[in-house]
Amino acid sequence: MAKRKQYDRNAPGTKELVDRIVHGAYTTQGTMVAFPLCFPGMTTPIPADESHITALDVAADGVIYGGTSGRQAHLFFGMFHGATGIVFDMGAVEDADHAAAVCCGQGQFLACVNGPAGGRILRRHFQGLPFDLLQEWGFSRPPFEDLGEAVPGEHIVHAVADAAANRAVVATENHLVSVDIGEGKGRVVGEIPGRGQIACASRGGVVGVDDGALWVYDADGEVVKRQAVPMPEGDWDDAGLTWGRDPVTGTLYTADGQGRLFAFREETGFSECLGTVPLTPVGPMAVTFDGRLFGACGDGIGKTFCYNPVTGAMDALGVAVSVLERRRYGYVFGAAATGRDGQIIFGEDDDLGHLWLYFPRILRPPGLTGA
Repeated sequence: MAKRKQYDRNAPGTKELVDRIVHGAYTTQGTMVAFPLCFPGMTTPIPADESHITALDVAADGVIYGGTSGRQAHLFFGMFHGATGIVFDMGAVEDADHAAAVCCGQGQFLACVNGPAGGRILRRHFQGLPFDLLQEWGFSRPPFEDLGEAVPGEHIVHAVADAAANRAVVATENHLVSVDIGEGKGRVVGEIPGRGQIACASRGGVVGVDDGALWVYDADGEVVKRQAVPMPEGDWDDAGLTWGRDPVTGTLYTADGQGRLFAFREETGFSECLGTVPLTPVGPMAVTFDGRLFGACGDGIGKTFCYNPVTGAMDALGVAVSVLERRRYGYVFGAAATGRDGQIIFGEDDDLGHLWLYFPRILRPPGLTGA
């Protein structure tokens, strides 16, 4: 697992760096809520050095599934609808220290984890949403089904799910693997170096970076096309590429090493530069149902940002802070997803990582005035 740059908050010059980057701005729009990886008051959180959240996905019923990295990898689910409010640790994964991806299908999910020997795929049934957690409650920890190595001896770089097809596509260091989630069987469909994240595009293809271009995998036709779409002119670091996907239109967003943001659709290719993200590198991103893109950016002490495709505005939203019940500051995030109701879910990639729920500001309709 690649190590994240560690930030020493007690080092000389810390205050000056904080003043320069933070500049007094904390969550300038909307509301952030940092939720610990436990059932508050009932269970203990995942250990601090095992709680770096690096993988997230959301099932159709709104339950969040995720994985952590650190001394040992854990898998968890989170429930925030009805009378729930819980993150439940489903257990540590033996011989794994990195969660590369979680992929929700139909009734089951896959977890792609890495350890010293390489990458493995695990499977488990969904938890299901209870009626409430006000009375007696309990969750079992059935063992995960180990589906084995994605490709022998290779680490998993990333994976994405096509829930409608109950299928996942897994990128390893040198290969692309298609996995039937229901059958639990996978097969190699192409030989492609794994670089950065992969994503499901607007027409159902899966895309990833391929030496200055995108490769495209047509899962239905089982065809991989190398060098299919040239990348726009920019500073592209293949290893750090991240995507944000509009869950309504399928439009993808990504940014280069200078923070220049681009949109991608299979029908039309890449857009012109849409604007510049306030800080680099650009981290995890997700899109709410009205099309606004939210993400994390910066190194060490990062900020959040928003891009509005309707107005073209790019706004810095400040350093993440949660002031409800307990005050917590969020500096580094390793994963993002869109929640059931359009909220943005960030996974904190730090010791004692929390699951952050971001409720964006509801925009005033154009021309509407009032107090």
